[in-house]
Amino acid sequence: MESTRQKKIGKLLQRDLSEMFMREAREYTLGAMVSVTVVRVTSDLSIARVYLSIFPPDKKDEVFNYITENTSKLRYFLGQRVGKQLRVIPELQFFIDDSLDYIDNIDRLLKND
Repeated sequence: MESTRQKKIGKLLQRDLSEMFMREAREYTLGAMVSVTVVRVTSDLSIARVYLSIFPPDKKDEVFNYITENTSKLRYFLGQRVGKQLRVIPELQFFIDDSLDYIDNIDRLLKND
C-alpha cells in the first residue's frame, strides 16, 4: 500500500518526466511518442519505477533500450527540475507498460467472435 507521500512524489515525477520526454529529452525518444503512464516510488523514496508507453510499437524495443542506457542523464535532468522539491532524487528504473497492448489484443479477440 502506497503512502500519501509516495503517491504525491510519484505524481510529481510522472508530470516532470512526461514534460521532459516532450521537450528537453526528445533525443532520447528517437522520434517516438513516449508517455509516462505511472510512477511508483518505494517506501524509502530511493527508487522510482517508471512505466512507459511507447508509440509506434515497432520502435518500442529500440527506444526503451536507448532510454535505459541513458538513465543517469535522465535522472540528472529530472534533478534539475525537481531539485527544489525533493532532497534526494530517486534512482530511476524503467519498465514498458504493456497494458494498452493487452487491452488492444482483447478488443481484437472480441471482434473476431
